[in-house]
Amino acid sequence: MADSPRTLTELSTRLAEHASALARALSSPLASPAYLDLVQCARGVDDLAEQVLRLCVQQCRDAGHTWQEIGDLLGVTRQAAFQRFGKPIDPRTGEPMDKTVRMADAADRAFTIVTAVLEGRMDEARQSFNAQVLEAFTDEVRADGLATVTGLVGVFEGFGEGEPFVRRIGDHTVVDIPLSYEAGDMKARVAFDTDEKVAGIVILTPETP
Repeated sequence: MADSPRTLTELSTRLAEHASALARALSSPLASPAYLDLVQCARGVDDLAEQVLRLCVQQCRDAGHTWQEIGDLLGVTRQAAFQRFGKPIDPRTGEPMDKTVRMADAADRAFTIVTAVLEGRMDEARQSFNAQVLEAFTDEVRADGLATVTGLVGVFEGFGEGEPFVRRIGDHTVVDIPLSYEAGDMKARVAFDTDEKVAGIVILTPETP
């Protein structure tokens, strides 16, 4: 948009205005239609807050602060901070890497594939695998992997709280799905290649970037 604010001062001003409007709306009784307006207003606050945060992180980087320092402030690893806010340069082209997620159904597809793998419906799951994963992810590999996870956190109880986390890393669209086990939480990670085939699937600890 041509009139979108670009400076941190402009964004912060707009964020304050939207937050004040949201606070005023919350202080008044609401009828049913007004709740939809409230959601829209809150979304505007969230979008602006994200833009402000990104600019603040960029200014920190420009001032020489490390990803470790930024990650510590945000309560994440330095790698997670970089994946969210970094602007990596593709060594193949020298150009900024495209972080746009183009798979609109990535989360749904990943959920379906993980469900099939956990339930042992491998013929169904393998329909989405690329050639490398199809060759490598045998029934024995699946069984050994699930046994390792069971040894760590016990029996699988269901999908965990929170929405799948979708982002683009290099040439891959990556989806993390929360999982709940009897003695702890884990996450399933599914990576799709440029042909939208599964290029990797693994179960990780929640802290893994």
